[in-house]
Amino acid sequence: MIAVIDYDAGNIKSVEKALQFLGEEVVVTRDTQVLLSADKVILPGVGAFGDAMKKLNDYGLTKVIKNVISKGTPFLGICLGLQLLFDSSEEAPGVKGLGILPGRIVRFDSDSGLKIPQIGWNSIEQPRKGKLFNGIEDGEFVYFVHSYYLIADDHHDVVATTEYGTTVHASVERDNVFACQFHPEKSSDVGLKILKNFVDL
Repeated sequence: MIAVIDYDAGNIKSVEKALQFLGEEVVVTRDTQVLLSADKVILPGVGAFGDAMKKLNDYGLTKVIKNVISKGTPFLGICLGLQLLFDSSEEAPGVKGLGILPGRIVRFDSDSGLKIPQIGWNSIEQPRKGKLFNGIEDGEFVYFVHSYYLIADDHHDVVATTEYGTTVHASVERDNVFACQFHPEKSSDVGLKILKNFVDL
């Protein structure tokens, strides 16, 4: 059973539907026992870093997430869910992230001439081969919607990058923790393959 964390963030329904399409049993929940007993756990989300951390804290989910990860359950953060795994974000100065992985979230340079947020399809490259990208070639396109991006402290965590005025750390993996800045559930066959790779871990 795959548990999708419900913390009143957008985009949860599309993740649930994609997993159901793959034939998986999915529950959308914030129940501690369900999350701790799940085979896999996903933290999706669209929205603001500060608001999301407040909701995770208010619902008592911060400790639950850390417990899920510490017991070795495969854990996937998507979009805002990736950003929350890190230490901090320029979107919410002074607000601490989950601090599961070292790094920070910064805003795209508004002087770059690029449209912010980045919305649309962009190709990814793989500086090292990650488990999520098994069977996926360099140059494949996935779907992004974001104004802020990750700068990971440990480059060994980074398994996919994309270029948007700068090099964006688009996906990370460390032990049982996985995360994508892009939306696999909205990235057609490539995205479904990424989700299937997570399901099959």
